[in-house]
Amino acid sequence: MEEMRIRSLGVIDDAVVELSPGFTAVTGETGAGKTMVVTSLGLLLGGRADPALVRIGAKSAVVEGRISVPADAPAAQRAEEAGAELDEGALLVSRTVSAEGRSRAHLGGRSVPVGLLSELADDLVAVHGQTDQQGLLKLGRQRQALDRYAGDTVSVPLAKYSAAYRRLRAVVVELDEITTRARERAQEADMLRFGLDEIAAVEPRAGEDVELAAEAERLGHAEALASAAAAAHVALAGNPEDPESVDATTLVAGAHRALEAVRAHDPALSALADRIGEIAILLGDVSGELAGYADDLDADPLRLAAVEERRAALTQLIRKYAADGEGVSTVLDWAAKGAVRLTELDSDDDRITELTTERDALRAELGVFAQALTDARCEAAARFGAAVTEELASLAMPHARVTIDIRQGDDPNGVEVHGRTVAYGPNGVDEVELLLAPHPGAPPRPIAKGASGGELSRVMLAVEVVFAGTDPVPTYLFDEVDAGVGGKAAVEIGRRLARLAKSAQVVVVTHLPQVAAFADRQLLVEKTNDGSVTRSGVKTLEGEDRVRELSRMLAGQENSETARAHAEELLAAARADA
Repeated sequence: MEEMRIRSLGVIDDAVVELSPGFTAVTGETGAGKTMVVTSLGLLLGGRADPALVRIGAKSAVVEGRISVPADAPAAQRAEEAGAELDEGALLVSRTVSAEGRSRAHLGGRSVPVGLLSELADDLVAVHGQTDQQGLLKLGRQRQALDRYAGDTVSVPLAKYSAAYRRLRAVVVELDEITTRARERAQEADMLRFGLDEIAAVEPRAGEDVELAAEAERLGHAEALASAAAAAHVALAGNPEDPESVDATTLVAGAHRALEAVRAHDPALSALADRIGEIAILLGDVSGELAGYADDLDADPLRLAAVEERRAALTQLIRKYAADGEGVSTVLDWAAKGAVRLTELDSDDDRITELTTERDALRAELGVFAQALTDARCEAAARFGAAVTEELASLAMPHARVTIDIRQGDDPNGVEVHGRTVAYGPNGVDEVELLLAPHPGAPPRPIAKGASGGELSRVMLAVEVVFAGTDPVPTYLFDEVDAGVGGKAAVEIGRRLARLAKSAQVVVVTHLPQVAAFADRQLLVEKTNDGSVTRSGVKTLEGEDRVRELSRMLAGQENSETARAHAEELLAAARADA
């Protein structure tokens, strides 16, 4: 991180925070706005945008940052994928928060989702503060911390365990559903069997209801149809019993003969003669069909009764198994689906056996993965505890010892690990807890109960420094993690942070002069008379100015000779240690 510009954020009106490699300490009076530096960096890293952060009277708060990133770094490549451009090896990041709560993010001159900033943050900056300390007091966070420290040695078996756990949960849920709903499923099967038997007894055919409706209509009007067909036949072919009657066929034939005699004299008339010939042929065909229709018409009342009985049976099926306006085809669809569903229900016993077998096999497999995961955590816990203990020796707690207790709870329905049947969950079978023995002979106790305020701060700082050694990020920000510490312990904290700064950029917000004295660069945040921090309110302290600020931090008096002497002594000791 090279610099940040902060506008209209909290007490800050408009200020620029210039950061350099090595160790930078940010100091100032309580309420001067040091926390806004941390908040600003959090916004650039995709943190939650709170409209309450916007300075009263301003429409929006803006934070802009310039972060140096190697071109081959994962963060640079991810930014370029999003369309961002590097500016002379640096990423330009900005975040705007409106007073109404809207938030916008820009990266390398391109508008991007805020979530992208969060993705990049993991590779750019590690933030450690008092909130992290409180979070690490929770057992779940302690397990996450151990897993994070262990890296692939835990993440690989954890991934295998998680996949098996998800499959086991799915099998158990399905098995519970089948067994607990056995009665409902049996009732459903009985209803399906009744319906399928009822449909099978009728044996409907697709489209049969339409065919029977047409046949019933014809049979119900058979006499009228026969009478109409006979009358039409007489009109077309004549009545043999009445030689004087005139019929259509005779008239058309006369017309055709009349035109045939003169058709050779006019092509138009010849065409009309051909058309009349066609009419004569059509009349003959229709007349013949009418005669056959009357002969073939079935007026049997018994057949009509049979048709109506069949239609009534189909209608009953349609009412039960089809929606309004639908027919036999829908009934047949219901029967097909019902048969498939009945097969599923009838196979429940086989499915229960299959799922039970799979559940038992998965539990055994899960136990193997859980055992591998526990073993990996135990190995990592020994290394982690030793690393934190070593750090505590550098933080004026030379006799303290940190260990990690990994335990499992018994559960007869759990999985077997090292010969015990233990409870299991989505993250394994282990409960992880950090224990502290502050001095020889003291029993290890949970850090939340076995450490004073100052000891807890040092333990947490040691934990975070150990994390810093495993997180390959270029910048570390510590926000008042030295709270509750003073005297020699504060000096050791400053010395430890200075060592860390030899391999990475370290920014520390602190109230302790013993810590600030070890910084390569000290920034002072101060308010103007109107209570705001302006561009000139964040300045680099050098020489006499730095001695004066350290004096204020020591004694609350900038001009105290005793405090000045102590400040100069602190600076000299820090330079000598470097």
